[in-house]
Amino acid sequence: MGRKALLDVLGNRMPERRPIWFMRQAGRYLPEYRELRRQAGSFLDLCYSPKLASQVTMQPIDRYDLDAAILFSDILVVPQAMGVGLRFAEGEGPILDVVADMEAVARLKPVRDARQVAAVCETVSRTRQGLPGHVALIGFCGAPWTVASYMIEGGSSEERLKARLAAHRRPSWYDALMDRLIEASCDYLSAQVMAGAEVLQIFDSWAGDLTGDVFEDSVIGPIRTIVDELRLRHPSVPVIVFARGAGSKHGRVAAETGAQAVGIEQAVELASVLKAVPEHCAVQGNLDPVALLAGGERLARRVENVIREVPLHRHVFNLGHGIKPATDPAHVAEAIAAVRAADTRRP
Repeated sequence: MGRKALLDVLGNRMPERRPIWFMRQAGRYLPEYRELRRQAGSFLDLCYSPKLASQVTMQPIDRYDLDAAILFSDILVVPQAMGVGLRFAEGEGPILDVVADMEAVARLKPVRDARQVAAVCETVSRTRQGLPGHVALIGFCGAPWTVASYMIEGGSSEERLKARLAAHRRPSWYDALMDRLIEASCDYLSAQVMAGAEVLQIFDSWAGDLTGDVFEDSVIGPIRTIVDELRLRHPSVPVIVFARGAGSKHGRVAAETGAQAVGIEQAVELASVLKAVPEHCAVQGNLDPVALLAGGERLARRVENVIREVPLHRHVFNLGHGIKPATDPAHVAEAIAAVRAADTRRP
């Protein structure tokens, strides 16, 4: 195939087939990933080794009939590139220096010349050179709200209470932090495009934490600013926004950010979102990752249920969240085969 199905759908064109990719498709469920992770020594060493990170990005492309590769990296590259201390503790997740006052915000650096960004962009360039012609390359970043929550909390937090309070109270340092993250995200994503990324996804993993005008101010507003700036810099590069937990607000996310597609979590009906988004906008998702973990005949039926909800030209098949580490790689192949078979049976 000479055309890229993902670019066709995001460009509001009829694709040759339904594009498929999976969040976290390069990761711990693959034995070849675990081997490279062992070689690298640490997760961050793996992220910042262009040779190894490119190999990880390509591993699912080598295994499966997918339509996109997504850069192997982490959303916390941005705060580290801004000068925030970051480490990953085994069994604890990320640990960051806390940024929760104006003095800490003032210490943040621009990301343009950061070594972390240079390493990620080399990974993008290496990967683009090795991709099959029909496979698109996706770059990404975390949305300002989600990245800010990690910085304010100093790492993972079950309730993210400090961050949510800051979003509600809007102290001056919080607004300054969000402005700095918007600027850094624009520069980081633009650098990925210059290195070869063809599509960009913005992950707002904790969008569901916020409601009302706080959702507007901290989720929709910052993403809209980023999308607008990227459109000025790279008019032809489409953007997917995954505001996880937005629920009934996905239509607003699409309309107000200008995204070419919105990712949908598994608890939301794709068909209902499709009615709420602009006509040029596609929906992405939303197979339950637990269904993929389970496999078997029910997986095939659930795949068919997902694709029955939306037409070929407005759908990117994906999960409602990332692949779970315990997933059997054979189940991924089963899901892809089920998508191809179901689309073949459609009139």
